[in-house]
Amino acid sequence: MKLLYAPTSPYVRKVMVCAHLTGQAGQIQWLDSAAHPIRRDGRIAAHNPLAKVPTLILDDGQSLYDSRVICEYLASAAGDDHLFPAAGPARWRALTRQALGDGLLDAALLARYERTARPADKQWDDWREAQLLKVGASLDAIEALAPQLAGARPTIGEVSIGCALGYLDFRFPELTWRDRHPRAAEWFGAFHALPAMQATIPHEA
Repeated sequence: MKLLYAPTSPYVRKVMVCAHLTGQAGQIQWLDSAAHPIRRDGRIAAHNPLAKVPTLILDDGQSLYDSRVICEYLASAAGDDHLFPAAGPARWRALTRQALGDGLLDAALLARYERTARPADKQWDDWREAQLLKVGASLDAIEALAPQLAGARPTIGEVSIGCALGYLDFRFPELTWRDRHPRAAEWFGAFHALPAMQATIPHEA
């Protein structure tokens, strides 16, 4: 398997965490790319019409995208029925928590792009604040969920939330999200110590 990736992408980190959790990290060849919200990278577009990372290229040449699909593929390939629980309440909880983590990331990325990808004369402060409001509301929801979140044996829900909180630390340290979310902070402190999280800490290229 080959993975088109960017070392700072939180969605790539989700895939990398799942690869470590399912024992497949060593089976993946990591292909660097120049993913960008405006400048299209032909190396990615050749395998994914959206030209976005992560994109997984299977041994038979088939491409899988996005992180949700790739993570479930890795769990299925490894015979892991815990990361993505079978049909029933546990599955819907895990998928809804994945949506919460991904939604926080979507909003945070849009807020970041407003400053880093859009020219200064075209930036819209109200738009950015609306995205950060979603981030804050997501943090409040995670705070309420924190006592129920798994630590040592996570589902895709915890992986997604953990990668989202890690992204806030990486790109939005000024939010100091721990100050108003102590239970989420306590959970994340333990979750971040997992080997799969430690092996995937984002860094600038």
